[in-house]
Amino acid sequence: MIHKKIKLIALSMCIGLSVMAGNKDRTGQGGAGELLLNPWGRTGGLFGLNCAWVSGAEALKCNTAGLAKTKNTEIAFAHTRYLAGTGMSISNLSFANNLGDVGVLGVNIMSFGYGDIPITTATSPEGGIGNYKPSFLNFSFGLGRAFSKTMCAGLGITYVNEAISNIKASAVGFDGGVQYTNGKNDEFHMGITLRNVGTNLRFAGDGFSFNGSTPDFANELTVESRSEKFSLPSQLSIGVSYDFYLDKAKSSATDSTSKKGNVKPQHRLSPMFSFISNAFSADWVGVGAEYAFKEKFMLRAAYRYEPNIGSKESSTTFFTGVSAGVTFNTKFSNGDNAPGLAIDYSYKPTRISNGVHTLGIRLALGGGNKED
Repeated sequence: MIHKKIKLIALSMCIGLSVMAGNKDRTGQGGAGELLLNPWGRTGGLFGLNCAWVSGAEALKCNTAGLAKTKNTEIAFAHTRYLAGTGMSISNLSFANNLGDVGVLGVNIMSFGYGDIPITTATSPEGGIGNYKPSFLNFSFGLGRAFSKTMCAGLGITYVNEAISNIKASAVGFDGGVQYTNGKNDEFHMGITLRNVGTNLRFAGDGFSFNGSTPDFANELTVESRSEKFSLPSQLSIGVSYDFYLDKAKSSATDSTSKKGNVKPQHRLSPMFSFISNAFSADWVGVGAEYAFKEKFMLRAAYRYEPNIGSKESSTTFFTGVSAGVTFNTKFSNGDNAPGLAIDYSYKPTRISNGVHTLGIRLALGGGNKED
């Protein structure tokens, strides 16, 4: 059975790679780049390299299969100061609810704010005639389901809307992912996800109209120009991770035990590796690690490499490749399914501005200490 599951995962990898093996001459030709930004503190601290074990409400922006690991109900909110000092920000709200045998339903709302931008025209190139605020908003819905103790999968759909006062564009993207877990203590994790495969965007609106004249200049008429359509930034991620439990000390009788009857270790170290293929930009390769103390206090760091990232002159990104984060997690009562609160923070330094800062809060609504 295990070998059959591994074969299915390998087949999914081959299909995904064939889909994503795009022409690098298309670099920079995709749109809706905000779909590639991860708005969460926990995932952001690992630069999005945790598709193998991501779980809960934040899975909708990494690997939808992770929704299936939501035990009851989870509500999460995160705010990002994007390129701090520029006025840009990301606000994200997510909800996940376990529906029993049906699976776990997730909803995510993400808004990208650019602050006030001066209005400029051909006749007023220096501005001074007011400001406008672009509206970049997307809604995601997903369903994750566990098919066995080792395998779960998920599907998601995202509605994308980009607009200013007189121009707008919209599209629909689809996500799909799987996660595989194995080992005596479920320490091995593998994940594959294909994201943002969908319809094209094309901007339209009164902003593309202007007053013109007939060829004989006898009459005036409204002329509308058409914009070119562009594709969503499709992305394939393949990741693996392994949990190392660093101690085997006996706990007191008040400590909780795992599902298999073993005492939970106090120290966990989880290194990970991910390969991310982008249809309209350079591919990424990254390594990261998360250290957890009693699953209450967590430290994490990662490095994501892409071609020429170390060169200021030829690099196509303002990120340095480094990310780091911290989490404080607590439960309001004993039991694996007890309600709890988690606070996440992540930081990604950049060559320009003052980096990317994300602060998030996750609230897990428990359902009591249920027997498995």
